[in-house]
Amino acid sequence: MGAQIIDGKALALEVRQKAAADVAAMVAAGKNKPGLATVLVGENPASKVYVSSKQKACAEAGMDSFGFHLPADASQEEVEKLVKELNADPRVNGILVQLPLPDHLDEERVLGSIDLEKDVDGFHPINIGRLAQKGRDPLFVPCTPAGCIEMLDRLNVKLEGTNAVVLGRSNIVGMPVALLLVRRNATVTICHSRTKDLPGVVRQADVLIAAVGRANMVRGDWVKPGAVVIDVGINRIEDPTHPKGSRLVGDVMFDEVKEVAGAITPVPGGVGPMTIAMLMQNTVRAAKIQNP
Repeated sequence: MGAQIIDGKALALEVRQKAAADVAAMVAAGKNKPGLATVLVGENPASKVYVSSKQKACAEAGMDSFGFHLPADASQEEVEKLVKELNADPRVNGILVQLPLPDHLDEERVLGSIDLEKDVDGFHPINIGRLAQKGRDPLFVPCTPAGCIEMLDRLNVKLEGTNAVVLGRSNIVGMPVALLLVRRNATVTICHSRTKDLPGVVRQADVLIAAVGRANMVRGDWVKPGAVVIDVGINRIEDPTHPKGSRLVGDVMFDEVKEVAGAITPVPGGVGPMTIAMLMQNTVRAAKIQNP
């Protein structure tokens, strides 16, 4: 019969429309528009695309956006000085430092210099620490993991007592999404390159979050029949049949897995749009926290 294809664009549109309605209500009440500052260091082409799409989403939601672009050889002091200036700017409610940063920069120091109330990307060490602790809540949750959980909620996927497998343990997706699943009382297994019998472990998943960054890694026979598969991977592969000579694929072999899974996100058009939608939601929340 084939899996339900999860329309990330449609789900993201619902989140973004709610954010836009919140912005309109704030402005009608005489408050300032929420403002998001993006900081891009260097010339990473993918990062440029991401920053541009975030600025466009702000405009569509009726928010202000402020873009700052530093050269690839910017010093630690220059980046942190800019962040501190944005911390002090009342027009800026959220600060997003686009990752990855150039290798010579200390990522944790930069993220730690962002005001906690403006950490709309959710990567401040205190926000991540609170996420990892029972009975404590972060002000903000990282946008891609939050988008994965939002998708599952909007599909009415029961998480409590569910076997959830997270493939990948990055700070940006794998670890935070595993923590979010634990908070929802799922039984969580985190897999990685050194996991023994990786296909066998993945096959236990009722819910699979694939976030390992390897094109088409998860095959059809890795997946439990009826499982919900959220594919976070974005990988470009060569394809001479494609007009551009290449195309985007996820971490999951889509054509195989869709024949086995109960539901699956496509790439593109799955998790990606949800990430930006959750950023808009976090920025509105930041503005409400700072201007109650």
